[in-house]
Amino acid sequence: MSKFTDYQFKPFLREAIEQLGFTSPTPIQKEMIPLILKGTNAIGQAHTGTGKSHSFLIPIVERLDEQKDELQAVITAPTRELAMQLFEELNKMIANTAIKSSLLIGGTDKQRAMDKLKSNPHIIVGTPGRIRDMAENKALAIHTASILVIDEADLAFDMGFIEDIDQFASKMPTDLEMYVFSATIPEKLKPFLSKYMESPVHVQIGDKKPLTEGMHYSLVPVRSMDRKKKLLHIVQSINPYLAIIFTNTKQNADQLADYLADQGIKAGRIHGDLSPRERTRMMKQVRDLDYQFIVATDLAARGIDIPGVSHVINYELPDDLEFFIHRVGRTARAGLEGNAITLYEPSEDDKIVQIEKLGIPFVHEDVKNGEWFEVKERNARKKRVKETDDLDRKAASYVRKPDKVKPGYKKKMTKEMEKFKKRERRLKRKNGK
Repeated sequence: MSKFTDYQFKPFLREAIEQLGFTSPTPIQKEMIPLILKGTNAIGQAHTGTGKSHSFLIPIVERLDEQKDELQAVITAPTRELAMQLFEELNKMIANTAIKSSLLIGGTDKQRAMDKLKSNPHIIVGTPGRIRDMAENKALAIHTASILVIDEADLAFDMGFIEDIDQFASKMPTDLEMYVFSATIPEKLKPFLSKYMESPVHVQIGDKKPLTEGMHYSLVPVRSMDRKKKLLHIVQSINPYLAIIFTNTKQNADQLADYLADQGIKAGRIHGDLSPRERTRMMKQVRDLDYQFIVATDLAARGIDIPGVSHVINYELPDDLEFFIHRVGRTARAGLEGNAITLYEPSEDDKIVQIEKLGIPFVHEDVKNGEWFEVKERNARKKRVKETDDLDRKAASYVRKPDKVKPGYKKKMTKEMEKFKKRERRLKRKNGK
């Protein structure tokens, strides 16, 4: 199907899709919607920003039977913010129907949530822990739901929620349909998937999209300067629409946000130690553009969709380099350009080499007095030595030892080799290599 109007959706859903401004399905939607409409277990592997939320929301809403007074579909998200975003999108599609929905997340009134479930929602969206809690308290009739969606499954695994999902999934029908969406499929997640999914269709989208598209990757040496001070110089030299500064720990995120505040730079913060109320308030402020800078940890930021990010700053390199890809994927979306700035020290060279192997084309740059300029590559000397060694080997194979040697032949060979190397260097310069 090349357009949404080609699908035979119910009138209310066609109208809702039109109001959302959708005309043609994205690649993940084109693949997943028919599978979910047919009830075929599937894994959708795609990064955030590819339209994957609607690739399951649209077909599930199409299949809901509002005449049946029972729970039919369960959608899990690893963070409250992500669950709230999904719930918001779901309600846009069912606004003019009798379909009932509920949001089950921590940090909200538990009794009120239990009371609402008495009306038997047709579909629920929630975090794994709260859904498990409601199912175990018999407030949620999980046994009637035949569809389960696990969104951001790799993040759910990282955050330790797979056990919660396993607990309530085991109470669902034996012919349970499962749809798993994830940016990556970690090896440790596979036993769980094989327990509930027999030969699922694996849809992988976005693999061919180059990481370099619309992106500029700056690699900035910290050198002898204090890391915080170097960050301050960077922050003062850019004027982002919105920049996310990534740290590896909650403590570092707080310290960095406090440091920036002391320097007169207002920065929001997103990490796991914020209370539900603080997180909700922070996300509202971010969406209202109260901040130009946000300091965040990987796990907290991955479960949140933050629009309009123009810059990503890696204050620290992540221990798991897969997170580097998640970080820089926050910007350069929807055809826009993006900037990823990474601070590094010589001791981190091994990590930089590994990141370069992932296809990241770093540009070695520095900033001084608000001005950006290119600097020598960190391994420029190594490269020169290697080039010299290569040229020596090439010259040695070109200038051969004569069959009959005469006095002074070594001197003559050395002279020929130097002439050969000069010619090679000249050719290289001429070709701009």
